[in-house]
Amino acid sequence: MCPSGTAASYSDTAPAFRQAFEALDADHDGKISRDDLRKFYSKDADEDAIRSMIAVADLNRNGFVEYEEFERVLSSGRRRSTGIMEEVFKTMDKDGDGRLSHADLKSYMHFAGFSISDEEVEAMIRFGGGDESDGVSYEGLLKILSVDNVY
Repeated sequence: MCPSGTAASYSDTAPAFRQAFEALDADHDGKISRDDLRKFYSKDADEDAIRSMIAVADLNRNGFVEYEEFERVLSSGRRRSTGIMEEVFKTMDKDGDGRLSHADLKSYMHFAGFSISDEEVEAMIRFGGGDESDGVSYEGLLKILSVDNVY
């Protein structure tokens, strides 16, 4: 189940998983490390949150998240624990309505250390399949993250 309450189709989200993984793998070594997450979330990243993200997804306990682990954690219904991206979505969704509003996205981007204009936020929402009045869903966030060179 996605935070929006709808089940995501694995076949619809698998390409987004690969692209999101590649965006998080800052050094392109085929695994996500704590350093990769620090780079993605900016120098102000919460170390406890980063440790938690790695701990949730590092199924073989080697200190890194390989693609297979990343995909398994993100795939709905495959684990009892919530996926990393779902946790990120929930963190971003300040009012808990299952949609990321303009304010949610802008606030999170500023928190993560990115300077972003209202027009850029609106473009992100449109790209994610949402609109300014309704925001973007979890699946839309995955689509937004699938853009090359996010990092």
